[in-house]
Amino acid sequence: MRSLLQSLDLEGRPVGPVPEIPAEDERRLFRHMLRMRLLDQRMLSLQRQGRIGFYGTATGEEAAVTGSAYAARPTDWVFPALRQMGVSLWRGTSIRDIVCQLIGNRGDVLIGRQMPCHFSDRNVHTVAWSSVIGTQLVHAMGAAWAARLSRHDTVCLGYLGDGASSSADFHAAANFAGVFQLPVVFFCQNNQWAISVPLEGQTASESIAVKAMAYGFPGVRVDGNDLLAVVGASREAIDRARAGGGPTLIEAVTFRMGGHSSSDDPTRYRPQEQVAEWERRDPITRFRAYLTAAGRLTDQDVEHWTQELNDEVSVAVAEAEALGPPPIESLFADVYHTMPRHLEEQMRYAIAMGEGAKVEGAFPL
Repeated sequence: MRSLLQSLDLEGRPVGPVPEIPAEDERRLFRHMLRMRLLDQRMLSLQRQGRIGFYGTATGEEAAVTGSAYAARPTDWVFPALRQMGVSLWRGTSIRDIVCQLIGNRGDVLIGRQMPCHFSDRNVHTVAWSSVIGTQLVHAMGAAWAARLSRHDTVCLGYLGDGASSSADFHAAANFAGVFQLPVVFFCQNNQWAISVPLEGQTASESIAVKAMAYGFPGVRVDGNDLLAVVGASREAIDRARAGGGPTLIEAVTFRMGGHSSSDDPTRYRPQEQVAEWERRDPITRFRAYLTAAGRLTDQDVEHWTQELNDEVSVAVAEAEALGPPPIESLFADVYHTMPRHLEEQMRYAIAMGEGAKVEGAFPL
């Protein structure tokens, strides 16, 4: 088994290399993990109330998401899976943007065309993803190839869970990236469960990181609940890719504290003893202990931020729920650069019917 990179022990004490991070950035990183945790709690509550249809939490995985996001440049491209909305939040997406997407209203940057929690936004260089497992990895590889051909210094981050490492798209993306030494980082959040399939039912390999060896590039195992270790591993892999050194597979060993999604009941397949053990490794608790010991964080800071962030979510929800659905004409947008005549006619009919007006003749197909 490959060694696990760590910077902090479970009590937040340094036990390995600590990456250089400005003190104010360390506070921002902690606040962002807290923001993710509170947003998950509030959105799951909204789902249970029937106010949104679906949600997948990243609770327990905040360090993996935040640390990898911090290491990238704003100009790098992100190809997420289910639990990486925190990457977009770090890059400038607002909580209001997230809530609008979950509702699918007229404030949704995706104008209601995606499932809830399937966030993307070109303004923060985040590409749309699908619930078809692993397809985003081929997209990340392809974009990295385009960057290479265009002589850009862009790096692409392709996120996956442990289950996606069993997909054909994982093999295709990794093999092609290795052959052509593309500027892509495959970041695996190994949270131990692919819905109800445990890691030992997913692979006979000693780790996920070791799979990179077959494709000719480095594989790194990092403690995914150790924010500083994730920053260090991600920074090294991204810098290496940007310098022309090719891809890296990072396996961030973490744990999904909640269900696979709001549709899942993990108590039906997951032992409580395992959950309790991972609660001891909570990434927010660990980093809070480190910052507190270093004199960079106080209990008053956490109390103030918790109230501030909860207020931010409340305002975002109120504003998002006050918005109506996307306009009918948005159904016809983004199909052609210049809308052809038959679509213009269909849009006119759709708008008229949507407003309850009488139209002559059948809807033109």
